[in-house]
Amino acid sequence: MGGTEAGYVKEAFDTNWIAPLGPNVNGFEQDIELFLDNGCHAAALSSGTAALHLGLVLLGVKPGDEVICQSMTFSATANPITYVGATPIFVDSESDTWNISPALMAEAIEDRIAKGKKPKAIIPVHLYGMPAKMDEIVAVARRYEIPVLEDAAEALGSSINGQRCGGLGDIGVLSFNGNKIITTSGGGALVSRDAGIVKDARFLATQARDEAPHYQHSQIGYNYRMSNICAGIGRGQMEVLAERIGQRRNIYNQYLNYFEGKKGISLLAEPAGYFSNRWLTTILVDPAEAGITREDLRLALDADQVESRPLWKPMHMQPVFAGFPFYGDGTAERLFQNGLCLPSGSNLTDDDMNRIFAVMDKTLK
Repeated sequence: MGGTEAGYVKEAFDTNWIAPLGPNVNGFEQDIELFLDNGCHAAALSSGTAALHLGLVLLGVKPGDEVICQSMTFSATANPITYVGATPIFVDSESDTWNISPALMAEAIEDRIAKGKKPKAIIPVHLYGMPAKMDEIVAVARRYEIPVLEDAAEALGSSINGQRCGGLGDIGVLSFNGNKIITTSGGGALVSRDAGIVKDARFLATQARDEAPHYQHSQIGYNYRMSNICAGIGRGQMEVLAERIGQRRNIYNQYLNYFEGKKGISLLAEPAGYFSNRWLTTILVDPAEAGITREDLRLALDADQVESRPLWKPMHMQPVFAGFPFYGDGTAERLFQNGLCLPSGSNLTDDDMNRIFAVMDKTLK
């Protein structure tokens, strides 16, 4: 916490705004809009998953439709596709950013069209805060006239050539879950440069209640609005977002310096013009060069009660999505096999980092 969150929450209690609407919700949406700039509008919601679900609904995705989805991601990206009764079409990553490959994405779209099923939407993800190749992704999407639902849940503060992630597609999604770079405890946002889309999102997120003196509903709605209490936390968190990004990038730089000259360990560099919030610092371990595996390092850290995790297991390898179409060349599988997420929390101290380095010193030797 940054310190001012309690003041916003107290104001909500003092003014009796304990509801999924109120001054903090309005203020938090304005804070998001000012931060993203680029003409973005925002609707604060109960989670990033809710934002993805609403995004698909607003793009007109229906049962039987197909949606292109990045395979290398958390399940929350893919799950909402099934909520609307559509089929996820998983696409592999490219090695520069670890995000969806524009070339394989185009191949998948052409093949689905040839099979009589033009995809209704594309969901790229900015993995671990590293922006996807949005210029190429959007160019392919425009060629085939398919809208882009941009999953920027892990990438608040990341940008490409100064344009911030979340505002690079037709609809963007943010997450403020407890593990994100800033948090509202639980929460998310749907953003778009199209004010009409965001207005419709707010309508659907409040049970799609029509304007009437009584309760009347002409559409199916959802209970997806963020509470005024959580939004108060978010307003305080926005005040320290720049500081949190600086802390995460500093942690990445400490790891970068530590691994310099150590064979077989590589970190993900930013392509030219790219800026990552470095939500998580991740490494790849080449067993042939390093003399150890990713799992050797993970278990050594775990033995000293230092948590690390493998990279996301690709969706096309998950039991729940077995049998769904996948277009790939093995990149995501190699990343999962050799990749590790290192401790990256904003509150890591010098003592914490030295403890991590001490464990890795023993293991790498």
